[in-house]
Amino acid sequence: MRVKRVLAPVLLMLAVVASGAVAAPGATAAEGKYVALGDSYTVAVGTRTYDDPNDDCRRGPLAYPRLWAEAHPSTTFVEASCSGAITDDIINSQVPQITADTTLVTVQVGGNDAGFVDVLKDCILSLDDAACVARAEEAKALAQGTVAGKLASTYSAVKAAAPSAKVVSIGYPRLYKVGGDCGILGLSDTERAALNSAADVLAEVTAAQSSAAGVTFLDARTVFDGHGICSGSEWVTSLEWDKLDESYHPNTTGHRDGYLAALNAIAG
Repeated sequence: MRVKRVLAPVLLMLAVVASGAVAAPGATAAEGKYVALGDSYTVAVGTRTYDDPNDDCRRGPLAYPRLWAEAHPSTTFVEASCSGAITDDIINSQVPQITADTTLVTVQVGGNDAGFVDVLKDCILSLDDAACVARAEEAKALAQGTVAGKLASTYSAVKAAAPSAKVVSIGYPRLYKVGGDCGILGLSDTERAALNSAADVLAEVTAAQSSAAGVTFLDARTVFDGHGICSGSEWVTSLEWDKLDESYHPNTTGHRDGYLAALNAIAG
């Protein structure tokens, strides 16, 4: 009987080791999988720090998904996001990188679908407030119409690909502080208000579609409040003539103290 008592735990341990249930010394099992989907706001545009400056996706180490992944080294990280992405790109190219074992997905898209880049260009180049306001109104109508349906399709595709994951849709901030100091060459308060109004409409559309899909919405407007362009404490890059493609994106502080902090509050 004494021999059996000694052999039993030994045989049990051998069976466990053979099954792979005991990790080797020093090995760390992955604790979930995070897939980041999105456009230029999700990568490193605005930080001026890139893995490869010649890569069109413009990914880099200071973007909020990278920072979150760095703080969670036991979580597998997949960076599917790419600068310039629209909802069709998310569905066709980025969602396929999600697997069924994914536990967290962030998705930030819609700004390019609504034509915000062209709106900004028109407002910057136009000397007429009315032209900027009219262009912003066009973007708002597009967001409420076509973009709303595209967001719904995007969230549906994400949920289908990752049925057990926590899905967080990330919004865009208001760009400007109205009444702040932008200098003599800055946009007028009328133009700033028009751009902020367009951001509000897109945020409202995104929030509504997120709710309908059972997706958590991170409202960047509240996160970035007080840190818009012309505030003196900017978390968003202003117009930069020496590097135009950095303009109107979250800067290093915006990614770290804005988006990352807010994502931590939701995802841990």
